[in-house]
Amino acid sequence: MNTNVTVLEINGTALEHNLHYFKKKLAPETKILAVVKAFGYGSDGVQVAKFLEDKVAYFAVAYTQEGIALRDAGVKTPILVLHPQIPNLKAIISYRLEPNLYNFKIFNAFLKLADEAPLMNYPVHIKFNTGLNRLGFWHTDVPKILSSLKETSHIKVASLFSHLAASEDPEEQEFTTNQIHNFAYIVKQFYSHLSYEPMLHILNTSGVINYPKAQFDMVRIGIGLYGFGNDETETAALKNTHNLTSIISQIHLIEPGETVGYNRAFVAKKASKTATIPIGHADGLSRKLGNNKGYVLINNKKAKIIGNVCMDMIMVDVTLIDCQEGDAVVIFNSQEMIQHISNASETIPYETLTAISARVQKKLKRE
Repeated sequence: MNTNVTVLEINGTALEHNLHYFKKKLAPETKILAVVKAFGYGSDGVQVAKFLEDKVAYFAVAYTQEGIALRDAGVKTPILVLHPQIPNLKAIISYRLEPNLYNFKIFNAFLKLADEAPLMNYPVHIKFNTGLNRLGFWHTDVPKILSSLKETSHIKVASLFSHLAASEDPEEQEFTTNQIHNFAYIVKQFYSHLSYEPMLHILNTSGVINYPKAQFDMVRIGIGLYGFGNDETETAALKNTHNLTSIISQIHLIEPGETVGYNRAFVAKKASKTATIPIGHADGLSRKLGNNKGYVLINNKKAKIIGNVCMDMIMVDVTLIDCQEGDAVVIFNSQEMIQHISNASETIPYETLTAISARVQKKLKRE
């Protein structure tokens, strides 16, 4: 059992609020796929999925093992594996996961397995590259894909999808609109030649916000579930889901001229009081937060991080704070604090959240 005193509390009430916030932007028939990859954006993918299971149509994970973890936890909702690997295709079938087939190598490998099993109408998802240039078939591949699909009953396309490259950027509206139009052109060919109509989806969180007319059949909500809308106004309407706390392990009285931490990065100019907290860069705190760049809250007061962030600990200045060893410490408990950490670390909230280490204890609070 993980009894680490550094704890990430996942706010289930906030998760549900954020989910309903996006639901209100959608047509009643539009399905929601909840993205729970990367340990639920640094929280706990299993706990989040079990909490949301009766509230969404699909889950998405990046890798096969993430999907297996959900199945082992009893999650029965369909699970799309966004980046399956050929060595894991048998496991995908064993755990009734649904692979994204994005090029002919993995398409043919999965079709071969499906034929040999044999499977019947096994659900697969086909991704098209419309401009992100990461994963996906090209529009010129459509005839060959259709030819293969018409020759088999062992797989069935559950969805066709693509991914927007810059849906949050108002300067890229023309590019994004072209992506959506290109996707619509691709799927029209499938609808014209298949005897059934796969689901369609292209919108991510910021896509739902900025391109609501492109909802198609389903949308994928990732960072939005966890309190960020890639826009200050939208983020303000969402609720923070990640609350990271710890405790004071030890308090030191530092004399003028004494130093604190590795490389003696902090030198006391006056008599000072420091608190050591059991969280460090191995837990996801960037080393860039050291030397007064980052802060924590102790008894509702800011305590700046002094010296270099250690692997397992940070030291903070509590000279003006009335506190004791064992007192609670807030690493972050709001979108504002997460954004500050991201800015000070020269990154984005995505990385700040997903960097939270697996060794940090995770608890989903159901209110």
